Amino acid sequence: MSEIVNDGDLTIIKPGTDVVASMAEAFKGELLKAINASQGTVVIDLVGVEMVDSVGIGVIIASHNTLTQAGRKLKVINVTKDIFGLFATMRLNRRFTVEGVE
Repeated sequence: MSEIVNDGDLTIIKPGTDVVASMAEAFKGELLKAINASQGTVVIDLVGVEMVDSVGIGVIIASHNTLTQAGRKLKVINVTKDIFGLFATMRLNRRFTVEGVE
């Protein structure tokens, strides 16, 4: 179960576990619920996440597409170096903001 924090125009979602196929359907549902219940930017905080597989990437891309259609933005933060490399290789960091661990 993801932690969801609403902070003004920001909605921060922390999955707290690896974003992989086994949890993707539940995470997708949580993201959509959070997107529909909020306004403004949605932030996926990957603190503590060590792995994102292709299904997880698909969920994140679907969220980005939903937000873009509504004129909103997606940010993915606290991304490990390996996951950032994956996002960069797929050029996803050009579609939405991806920030590494500080």
